[in-house]
Amino acid sequence: MEQVVNKKAYELSKTGEIIQTILIILGALLVPAIVPQLLQVIFGKTSWIASNSQIVVGSIVNTALIMTGINMKGWRKILLVATLPSLSAIGSGYIFGSLTKVTIFMVPGIWLGNFALIMLMKYLYVNKNINYAVSAIISIAVKVAIIFGVLNIWMAFSVLPSEGVVANTLRNTMGLTQAITATIGAIISILIIKIGFRKKS
Repeated sequence: MEQVVNKKAYELSKTGEIIQTILIILGALLVPAIVPQLLQVIFGKTSWIASNSQIVVGSIVNTALIMTGINMKGWRKILLVATLPSLSAIGSGYIFGSLTKVTIFMVPGIWLGNFALIMLMKYLYVNKNINYAVSAIISIAVKVAIIFGVLNIWMAFSVLPSEGVVANTLRNTMGLTQAITATIGAIISILIIKIGFRKKS
């Protein structure tokens, strides 16, 4: 396991490593708290893009998660990036709005899903040299399955509502939206890789 965690796919200079770490941490911590507010200010609270800030924020966060899997080493950084986004999003209250209190129950599932995405990209793409697209599809599918599975467990035990508007919103947020944002994150990540990264020899 240590070999998997401490391996990365691309060479960066020391300065590049520092910049990468800062950008990924900022993407995981600040984006969920700040971007929704910025979208409301720029486009208006009732605009489509502000109302769907989870797509924008989720795509950036998933980019940070995937880039962590591909090119960051060490348990501390991995766990930090896996846990920060949900805490930041719930703490700010802007993404989930009135559902923020309900969404708190989903934090463990989101953490597990994020961790799975990071570790599977690291294992499949970095350690096993499996094709990027295949690695991303498998990793995204497992992440979504974990988060959606945890949601259904909570619903089965009546911790979260299983019927009505709230239930439907939660299913969409923890299912389809997760798949969409993770896929966009995977696309952004491969574009970043193609533009500025050199494969390790």
